[in-house]
Amino acid sequence: MFQTIISFILVISVLVFIHELGHFLFAKRAGILVREFAIGFGPKIFSVFRGETLYSIRILPLGGYVRMAGEDPEIVELKTGTQLILDKDEDGRVLRIRAPKPAVGGAGVEEPLVETGDPEADDLPAHLPSRASTSGGKLLEVDLEDRLFVLVEDESGREVRHDVHPQAVIQYDEQNMIQIAPLDRQFGSKSILDRFLTIAAGPVFNFILTIILVAVVTMFIGLETRVSINGVVENSPAQEAGIKAGDIVREIEGKPVTSTTDIRIPLVESQGEPVDMVLERANQPYETRIQPELSEDAETYLIGIEMKQEMRDATLSESVVQGFTGSYNMAVVLFRSLGQLITGKVGIDNLAGPVGIADITGQAAEAGWIALLRLTAILSLNLGILNLLPIPALDGSRLVFILLEAVRGRPIDPNKESMVHFVGFALLMMLMLFVTYNDIVRLFFNG
Repeated sequence: MFQTIISFILVISVLVFIHELGHFLFAKRAGILVREFAIGFGPKIFSVFRGETLYSIRILPLGGYVRMAGEDPEIVELKTGTQLILDKDEDGRVLRIRAPKPAVGGAGVEEPLVETGDPEADDLPAHLPSRASTSGGKLLEVDLEDRLFVLVEDESGREVRHDVHPQAVIQYDEQNMIQIAPLDRQFGSKSILDRFLTIAAGPVFNFILTIILVAVVTMFIGLETRVSINGVVENSPAQEAGIKAGDIVREIEGKPVTSTTDIRIPLVESQGEPVDMVLERANQPYETRIQPELSEDAETYLIGIEMKQEMRDATLSESVVQGFTGSYNMAVVLFRSLGQLITGKVGIDNLAGPVGIADITGQAAEAGWIALLRLTAILSLNLGILNLLPIPALDGSRLVFILLEAVRGRPIDPNKESMVHFVGFALLMMLMLFVTYNDIVRLFFNG
């Protein structure tokens, strides 16, 4: 159980990290302010602030996110009449606005602003220049998105306008600090291409990870060359079709066979209908038609053969090529499965949720690191493709809205888009609860 949990957390964390890294790097490339790069959800168990970004690990390792400025409306909690302390650089630009801590829920009394005498507590973030001077006053007007200024009334009653540094921060206390986000640093202000690339980069990075993992596995285990028959079950469809030990499977349903997967998938897709096979015996090819039968657990179709996968060493170039072709073949299988799910050939109860994936990951870990790498590649591909589907709340849906904006020449109403994503997220959570329930029943009560 411990190995299963650790393996699951490790695999999911790697997949999420790579996915969010894609979003993060392309957001940075576009000049978008990234407020947080998080692995997991829920309360923080570790965090560190570097540059402009908070990097955090959260307690629930079932996802992650890159929080970009402007994805949600920017809220500046500075009320007119509030007494502020302004830390400025040598050019007089405001680097930090120290303000009272806002009252919870907007009610009650704000905590008074206390200027601590501890110099360490007053240190500015590393990406800002050193503080040269400090002033203060009562807030009259502020604009931290467009014109970047703060207007205060000083102790003598004079109105003083201060320019604000584009990377300035607002600090309410030692634990609460937020960097301002000028319009040109916000997600929504960027070009359609920059926004499209930033959102698409997450799934694309998962595809790249899949290609790399398949190539690495190929380097270590070699290339699959052909499948031979080690044995035939008595009174099985294979025996009735005349298949014997030592035969080599060359084709099934007109497609060449180099791996056991090339045989298993057509048998499952046949749903018990006869399949055509070409085999070889003593260097002589022969054809046969065979009708698969449902397995005892009613989960797959079999013909009663024991298969032997034959391999050979792979060169570096062959491994790289196999990284692409192997990933493509897995994608084809995945889309076939999605098609069967949509048409009803495969029931929704066949989907695996977090519990089912954790169980499969534990089994792969027990089988060795090669099996674990293979599973990670499959899950990475699944994550990438799933996120590109136009499902509300996922990357694919956000890409659809960006494309619609490109066609219409103006963005969709943000409130309507947010509602679509909210409803989609709620439906996804319901689906996750359903598949998790099925996982628990299947693993703990039907085993």
